[in-house]
Amino acid sequence: MPENYRNHNFTSTSAIDMLMKFGDVESAERVFRSIKAKGANIYGALMNGYNLNGESWKCFKIFEEMKEKDIIPDEIGWNILIGACSKSGMLHHCQYIVNRIPLNIQNKIRIQTALIDMW
Repeated sequence: MPENYRNHNFTSTSAIDMLMKFGDVESAERVFRSIKAKGANIYGALMNGYNLNGESWKCFKIFEEMKEKDIIPDEIGWNILIGACSKSGMLHHCQYIVNRIPLNIQNKIRIQTALIDMW
């Protein structure tokens, strides 16, 4: 991907999404690493790709990286993390994630539906 497109969130997110849908996890990770200013949507695209490719456990590592950089997932990001919990079967991670969902989005329909599916 040309250098001048790498820091456009929409372009980078779309590239990660496309590569993950084709199952090219390594290339998607390369694009992710090349982005200097990462936001919640970029992290969300990577986590969603891990879920699609059966590597849900990697979402927890990405979530920890987000925490270290003070990046809070948006509603979609929380849904992706809940989906990772559901697919991984790692209940200790599930409770850890659920305990960190901000109060202002806990009662959103998407979050509630994802939580029901997870448990």
